[in-house]
Amino acid sequence: MARITMFLPGDYRPVPNSLAQPNVRAFVAALTKAVTHLGHQPRLIDKFLSTPGDAIDALSGNDDPLIGVYSHWVYGPHTTDGVVGSDNPLLLASNFDGTWPGLVGLLNTGACLTSLGRKHSRLWSEKKDLTTDDAFMARLDQWARTGSIDYDEGCIRRTPRARQSAIVDRIVADMRKKRPLLMMFGDTSMGMINGYFGPQRLAKVGFSEHKVDQAWIIEQGKQVKDERVRDALKFVKDKGVEFHYGGDFTEDATKGQLREYCAALDFLQEFRADCIGWQYQLGLIRSLPPSDFAEGLLNSSCRPESNGRTIVCSTEADQGNALPMEMLKRLLIAHGLHESVAFHDVRWGDEHDGRFVWLLLNSGSAGAYAFNHDPDTLKGVHSYRQPPAYFPIPGGTFAGESLPGKITWARGWLDGDELVMDVGRGEVVKLPPHVRDAWWNGTTREWPFMAADLGITRDDLMAHYQSNHVAVAYGDVFNDMVELSRRLGFRVRVLQRK
Repeated sequence: MARITMFLPGDYRPVPNSLAQPNVRAFVAALTKAVTHLGHQPRLIDKFLSTPGDAIDALSGNDDPLIGVYSHWVYGPHTTDGVVGSDNPLLLASNFDGTWPGLVGLLNTGACLTSLGRKHSRLWSEKKDLTTDDAFMARLDQWARTGSIDYDEGCIRRTPRARQSAIVDRIVADMRKKRPLLMMFGDTSMGMINGYFGPQRLAKVGFSEHKVDQAWIIEQGKQVKDERVRDALKFVKDKGVEFHYGGDFTEDATKGQLREYCAALDFLQEFRADCIGWQYQLGLIRSLPPSDFAEGLLNSSCRPESNGRTIVCSTEADQGNALPMEMLKRLLIAHGLHESVAFHDVRWGDEHDGRFVWLLLNSGSAGAYAFNHDPDTLKGVHSYRQPPAYFPIPGGTFAGESLPGKITWARGWLDGDELVMDVGRGEVVKLPPHVRDAWWNGTTREWPFMAADLGITRDDLMAHYQSNHVAVAYGDVFNDMVELSRRLGFRVRVLQRK
């Protein structure tokens, strides 16, 4: 019998922790039963760790095997800062539920731990009674006995040999002639330390960054003339955006978001940047409307004051998505395809029609092309009020249902000091309306929706993927994305079952 300490990483914001409390309690009870069933003695640190300081105080110096409980959205440092520097067995255990996405918190925290070189294992289940999940129980037993879990690595393919590509040659030459500049509005959001690489590592793979305090958006917004905002509002209405106003979500909220969009354009011009990382949460949620609508426009070629191009905007200032989004954009243009690249959360998924389909659902940075496959319109875009529990100042999303089609997906991540690029092929699928609505309503209905077969199983992604984010491009540029990543200096992993 071993004593095992369980702890509760949390959100920084009290409201999400409070809303998730019943779900967290249910999962804690199920996990306690599972650990006890195996003959071990669980002990719970019965409070949310909602700051890095909480994690340090609660976990530092604890030599017990540790299980972090992930049954809602949590911040990475609310685990990492309490366990770095130690080597006792660490398990991240999550529910597999779209409503309370502990799996999202697990993926983010796991990637944060990997970037810090802290060993850990992962475990997940959709079962209410974990003792009825044989695979879960077998892995929990293995971890309790040995301190780690073995996972099937059949989805991690050897990278194809270097290949000749005139397109890649041209893009590499262009990037060396003019290094892409990533303008960072603030730092990574909500403790996503796995998504920040820093100028030293960026330089090794052909990128540069320039940080602009996102608070500058407030002052720059004051310099934006009202006429620009009115013209922008007329543009998005004329181009087909459907606004779902009601309560405190009014046209004035959209004007505030368009003012942010214009301020972002002004900064892009001033600093001659190529792409953006936008911190978004949490820093300005008490000062400005959410940036979703502005970010969705930036990732659309049909937008106010457009030069006909998209501007890659990676929400939450996540460089792990910003880099592959910019790289995929350049490849799409070179292949004669539309250049829009979407940023999504890996939110949930289920079996459908004989294959596992992931629900990709993010509140910012998915452009209009995914919803209409027409670069010259904003039809199919819906703007709903961001949930007020998280966003006190009203503002709208940039949402829609992504259309079916072949995709290339990618993600950059940090393995200690080494930058890695995961690349895969997949397909956006069209779900029957009743299935689509059940999935959408069971997660966050206000956000953009993409149902995607990523070419790997649920357990492949949960065991090996190093983020809760993914960059998605319509079209098959897979081979050139692998080669471009390699040529720029990334270690490349191909994740593929089929």
